[in-house]
This record gives sequence, C-alpha cells and structure tokens, in this order.
Amino acid sequence: MKKEINLKFSNVYEDSKRAEAYSKLKFDKTYYLAYRDLPKIISEHTCGKNALDFGCGTGRSTRFLQKLGFTTVGIDISQEMITIARQLDPAGNYQHIDDGNFSRLPPESFDLILSAFTFDNIPTMDKKIALFTGLSTLLKQNGTIINLVSSPEIYTHEWASFTTKDFPKNAAAKSGDIVRIITTDIIDNRPCDDILWSEEDYKKVYTCSNLHLMNTYKPLATEHEPYRWINETRIAPWTIYALKKKT
Repeated sequence: MKKEINLKFSNVYEDSKRAEAYSKLKFDKTYYLAYRDLPKIISEHTCGKNALDFGCGTGRSTRFLQKLGFTTVGIDISQEMITIARQLDPAGNYQHIDDGNFSRLPPESFDLILSAFTFDNIPTMDKKIALFTGLSTLLKQNGTIINLVSSPEIYTHEWASFTTKDFPKNAAAKSGDIVRIITTDIIDNRPCDDILWSEEDYKKVYTCSNLHLMNTYKPLATEHEPYRWINETRIAPWTIYALKKKT
C-alpha cells in the first residue's frame, strides 16, 4: 500500500476564481478525447437512465449525461462549484455533500455513476477505497461506474490543453505522490496539484472496493480531428475504467 498523504487535499476547488474559470471549459482539445468515446462506452455497459455525476464541479459532465438521455444528479463537495452549476443549469439537480457522505442519496438507485477527473484529486489508497465502496452502495445491482482519470503520462508531457514543462519533478513521482499541471484553456493559470495514481494501484483499489473491472480504455487522437495535437496521437492522456459490482 502506498504512503499516506497527510493533507486536506480533496477540496482544492473550493475557490471562486478557479470555479469560475473551470465553468468556461468546453469539450475540445485534450478534453475532447476524455468525452469522445464515453457515449459508446456507456451504452456498452449500462442499462437504464438514472445517473449520478460524482464530483460534478460546475456541471459539465452532468449536462453531458443529460444530453445522452440520463436523468442525472450532480454532487460535489465544493459549494462554489455547485452554485455555478445551478446558475448554468437552473433545471438541473445539483447537490452539495460533505466529503464522502452519501447518506442523502437513495441506495441502489443509479444505473450509472460517472466520475470524471474526481479521483485525480483524492489522496491515499484508503480514501479511494472508502469512496468507491460508498459509491457502489448507490448502484443498482447491474449498475456501472465509469471512472475517468488522468493517465500518469499526462504529468510528464505537453498537450493541447495542458502544460507540465515547469514541473520536472513530476518525472520522478511515484504512485501516490503530488504532481503539478497547468490547464492552458482557462484564464486561471495557477498550477493544479493532483495525485499521481498508477493503473496497477487503481486495480488494487477496485479489488478492495468489491468492484469488477470490465474494461479499460485509453483514447488516442487521430489526425482527422480538428485540433492541433501535440502528443495526443501517440500517448493517451486519459484512462477510462468501466466497473461493476461483484456478485
């Protein structure tokens, strides 16, 4: 098990400037690759139309699921993010929750739980296991968790939407260490501190959370897409895990 990080880390987006900046992000450039294949992946693994967006932020992924036909609840521990999500989507269902507290949500009620980038900001093996275990109680028996996270390689290369060249220490980081990255698509150019987490360690988390890994996806860009790619055609910046509860 990896070393524990003694930080109050998971609420790094409780910041009005950062929340406002992230609310402007679109589904383009490197972020386009994170969402491009999700409709197909979701359709392959999901039946039913009740969804939860865990770590919804300002609601970008929540609205994405709504457009796919899902009745979606977005939850987040950042009140700043939830406030903006409600402003952007007054008819949507966005709920502020305490960290790790899912008691307001009915058990076994969701066909799909999407977590988009949330676990990039959650430290320690124990914390990840606790959250996945809690999320699994909200799934229907045949429900699916889609966990979309940053690949470790995102922190050591340049991208259409990100830069890491100012953080050479990222190259020596191990699973569980803090790494830094700057999103170049927003006006807030402050670095974001993330937690590097290996595919091997994610598999350990899923096993300990009584989840079965159905498939792993690593989307690559193509030269036919309308963006000026840097490394996206040869290195996958994102990893997408499809999970089910073990029976």
